Parts: sequence; structure tokens; C-alpha cells
Amino acid sequence: MSFLTPKISMPPLPPVQPLPEAPSTEVSQEEKDRIAADQRKIERKRKGRKSTILTSPLGVEEEAETENKTLLGS
Repeated sequence: MSFLTPKISMPPLPPVQPLPEAPSTEVSQEEKDRIAADQRKIERKRKGRKSTILTSPLGVEEEAETENKTLLGS
């Protein structure tokens, strides 16, 4: 059963390279201030959008006016 064996040997695998160092997790105070300002800006925009919605998720909860006014005022 020699016809099943490969005729050419495989080349050796390249050596494994070490992993690069992890980036620093230190954040400067300037960067923290910028991030906080961005978060406040996002919250302000989100709050502004919510204030324009006048109904709850369940819909309008007030009673609807079903009487029509007539031209005679009654």
C-alpha cells in the first residue's frame, strides 16, 4: 500500500511569534473629561427626543371628546 503515502514531505512549520503587548488601560484626565462631555451630549439629545413624545407606550390615556359643537353654540 505504498501508493497512499505522500512522495513529498511537508516543509517545517514557521516558528510561533510571541503576542504583542496589550495596550495601556490608563486614561488621562483630559481623555476622561472628553468622554464625560460626549456622554452628557448624548444624554441631552436623548432626553430632548423623549420630551417630544406625548403618549405612553400604551397610547393616549385621556378620554376622547365625542361631542361635536354646533353652529348655534349648544
